[in-house]
Amino acid sequence: MLRPEQRQRRQTEVDLVILGDTHELHREVEVPAGDVLLFTGDLTMFSKRLSAIEDFDDWLGELPHRWKLVVPGNHEFFLESDPGRRSLVSNAHVLIDEAVTVEGLKIYGSPVTPLSGGAFCKPSPADRVRHWAQIPGDVNVLIVHGPPYGILDRSPGQREHMGDPELMARVKQLPNLRLLCCGHVHGGFGMVERDGVLYVNAALMGMLGAIDRHPVVLRMEPVQTARRSPRGGGT
Repeated sequence: MLRPEQRQRRQTEVDLVILGDTHELHREVEVPAGDVLLFTGDLTMFSKRLSAIEDFDDWLGELPHRWKLVVPGNHEFFLESDPGRRSLVSNAHVLIDEAVTVEGLKIYGSPVTPLSGGAFCKPSPADRVRHWAQIPGDVNVLIVHGPPYGILDRSPGQREHMGDPELMARVKQLPNLRLLCCGHVHGGFGMVERDGVLYVNAALMGMLGAIDRHPVVLRMEPVQTARRSPRGGGT
């Protein structure tokens, strides 16, 4: 895993632009150039305004990235209630528990969180164990709305972890995983590397309800052959 702008880009490398939790304020974001755009959910405010959804799609269409992948968040009821409404986001590939291979990277996306009452929620730990078992074992990049337990899942001063323990358990079983992108916990914005995996919380909305962060840009080498042993231990 390499940070961009640290040196000249190699021909085989891919620039990933990661962002989420814009909550209808996407027009306020200055989006850097890159090869692949990864959106980690909560593009709406509880799916209340069709015009905001349509404008989000128009905005995606204006961005130059070759690949655009969107995972819904717990605000995206419009995508949960009617799968046919995925066509409202026509300028990106909407990932709801599925994998794609892009620029040599196998990417899996899921909107599921442990919440109750939001879109795509599974409050039962047993249900989430079964759900996360669907993640392919050879995945390189995970795009999820909510963070795994213990990593970028608390706001400053908060004691309670908001992340998903069952997701964290599955992450430790994925030997080819190199990057996990999430959002949801606005105060958890940032990056941290653990056991060979870079975790990114790219929630752009700050604690006061404004866009006060910038998208995260990473540079990756799309090599799927290097494998590690499944990770264990604490986070």
